[in-house]
Amino acid sequence: MTPLTAGPVRTTGLPLPRLREGKVRDVYEVDAGRLLLVATDRVSAFDVVMREAVPHKGAVLTQLTAWWLGHLGIRIAHHLITADPDSIVRAVPALAPHRALLTGRAMLVRRTEVYPVECVIRGYISGSAWKEYLAGLPVGGERLAAGLRESDRLEPARFTPATKAEHGHDENIDTARMAAIVGASVAAELEEKTRLVYEHGRALAAERGILIADTKLEFGHAGGRVLLIDEVLTPDSSRFWPAAGYMPGRTQQSFDKQPLRDYLDAERRAGRWNGDAPAPPLPPEVVAATSARYLDAFRRLTGAPLTAAAGGPGPA
Repeated sequence: MTPLTAGPVRTTGLPLPRLREGKVRDVYEVDAGRLLLVATDRVSAFDVVMREAVPHKGAVLTQLTAWWLGHLGIRIAHHLITADPDSIVRAVPALAPHRALLTGRAMLVRRTEVYPVECVIRGYISGSAWKEYLAGLPVGGERLAAGLRESDRLEPARFTPATKAEHGHDENIDTARMAAIVGASVAAELEEKTRLVYEHGRALAAERGILIADTKLEFGHAGGRVLLIDEVLTPDSSRFWPAAGYMPGRTQQSFDKQPLRDYLDAERRAGRWNGDAPAPPLPPEVVAATSARYLDAFRRLTGAPLTAAAGGPGPA
């Protein structure tokens, strides 16, 4: 078994053209039909990327995505070819000297044309949806019943798409505007696939003591098919709540970068940070607490500790 080590903040030296650097992932071009996604340990909050890395975060995102896609199986087509470093190196021999960097945090994927929308689905009212509801606004174009409390369960789950912003915040939109952007038939298919992934995911997570309050998915198309892409049901793309402590009427504890957000909120309230880059230095205990949240979410969902094993654990 390859030892699990902290990952990089930047990936350098790979013998492939780098197409872009995201908040977490670096995207490399393999050829016309394939990409290599490498998840670093970068972390962002309030749209600002921190200078410090959160150990193992990129490995959690990569291996948890691979684990979920293994559970989804034939239910939905996706872009993942392999997350196994040996298979990646066999497919792209030039990457052989960089196997250690790829192990546990790289995915070889099919290249797609990405739909310019975020497919958000909410099983509980929280976050920006709760703020919209308090302001008397529709949520995803729909008026919700009066008297809801923060974190109340929504039945059925609400599909609330958003635009994809290159910089700043995504903008919540309704399904009519989504249809205007991608076409009515595509919009309907994306909603159907989003609901399938979410309902399957929250049912499985509930068996493991985790409530998936909401999640954000992305899709692309290639070869005449719509494919699920990017990360799937991770602590970065979803709100994970411990079921044992769930109580409507308040903000819930979550398995994500909440310790980081709490620290930055305190710095902002104290007037030591104005919310713009660069962010204030993160204390080691905040970094450690954030890393522990990601590792705990992985262990609870998969039933196994994170390792640098190829692709993460398979279906339980």
